[in-house]
Amino acid sequence: MALPVLSSSAVKFRRVLAHFPQELSLAFAYGSGVFRQAGASAEHGENNMLDFVFAVDDAVTWHMMNLLKNRSHYSFLKFFGPKQITSIQRYGAGIYYNTLVPCNGRMIKYGVISTDALIEDLFHWKTLYVAGRLQKPVKILAQNENSKLQAALVSNLKSAVTAAFLMLPESFSEEDLYMQIAGLSYSGDFRMIIGEDKSKVQNIVKPNVAHFQKLYSNILQDCPQVVYKHHLGRLEASIDKSPEGQFTQLMALPKTLQQKITALVNPPGKNRDVEEILLQVAHDPDCGFVVHQG
Repeated sequence: MALPVLSSSAVKFRRVLAHFPQELSLAFAYGSGVFRQAGASAEHGENNMLDFVFAVDDAVTWHMMNLLKNRSHYSFLKFFGPKQITSIQRYGAGIYYNTLVPCNGRMIKYGVISTDALIEDLFHWKTLYVAGRLQKPVKILAQNENSKLQAALVSNLKSAVTAAFLMLPESFSEEDLYMQIAGLSYSGDFRMIIGEDKSKVQNIVKPNVAHFQKLYSNILQDCPQVVYKHHLGRLEASIDKSPEGQFTQLMALPKTLQQKITALVNPPGKNRDVEEILLQVAHDPDCGFVVHQG
């Protein structure tokens, strides 16, 4: 299953894409330059920087070709060549950004990530950096037939729903669900504690509920705990908050989050396995809070 390609003209984004080497397994645009946020005028959106992520199978070759086409995009690192740029790309979240790049009359920034690193983040939430962006609406501009990548994209959305279910009360609205999902990647973000707009998540979700619906409707329709009344534009959920139900959900979470939860509740020196610890968390009345902390 490919991610739904969101409607509305993507021509201006594809024109940007034409400036780059075309060997991309996935390319998407994201952020306030693509989707309107509450409190921002349409004119403000037109002036915002456009943000892109390019996933590439062979980062060294892609950077080599991009240096030939767009050498001015790079900092002093261009003097060290594509191998050095690729080795730096592997640090942190596995993504290398060129920023403040003038293109077609707009300022853009673009991140380059290897397809393998992206797949690992989508399946396991290794850093949740790019996976977190893909839990919110993005404009897919190019996507090849890599079946493992497509499976990872869907897995990331399913994991986001599972984590949100664990943190939400037994019943909730559709908007509550999307607010929880959109907030996942901000939970551990230091910028959201210091200096960033506290209502950022709400501003992302409220004007874009239809985009969230398009992204998650297939997963929610297949979810036995949810009655999804799409024709009414409404979702009715009754989440199983029994220890058994929560344990099933905890066991379905991405590996890195399971490890973080385990580290939170397992005292040093006790060598218990992950399954045993998650069973303990499933019985905890504060299970949702522990997942949020993780």
